[in-house]
Amino acid sequence: MSVLPDGEPLAPVLAAAPAADGEFVEIADADVDQVVELWQACGLTRPWNDPYVDIADARASGGSTVLVARADGRVAATAMAGHDGHRGWLYYVAVAPELRSTGLGRAAVVAAEAWLVARGARKIQLMVRTTNAEVLDFYGRLGYTDQECTVLGRWIESA
Repeated sequence: MSVLPDGEPLAPVLAAAPAADGEFVEIADADVDQVVELWQACGLTRPWNDPYVDIADARASGGSTVLVARADGRVAATAMAGHDGHRGWLYYVAVAPELRSTGLGRAAVVAAEAWLVARGARKIQLMVRTTNAEVLDFYGRLGYTDQECTVLGRWIESA
């Protein structure tokens, strides 16, 4: 079981974010394929980002994780969280389409925020495609606002 910096087990922090079958927990090996299927069903994957690599990278770093909640024995919601030493970041917040509008998305965000705050994050950020009005509205209801900045990026090609 993962622990917080002060040695406290992670599960009690996540218990504050109830989910369909209990609580959000860190991803297990057996969850990976279901998580990728969920992300694909939610339209979160892109050809240039291998979701299996993203999951492996998050799990390999002590500064990031993938949290999952189950409903009827299957992965029903996820949130990837990462802490860069200053800010927390949310990625891959997903809820099974048939379970949307049940509070599970809010619970996913709360769980990821709790994980990040426990690691010292003072600000939590996320990126949403500007064309995704429904998701922008969802995050707005949770108190997230446009940070009035432009995200720039550059791919680094491997040798």
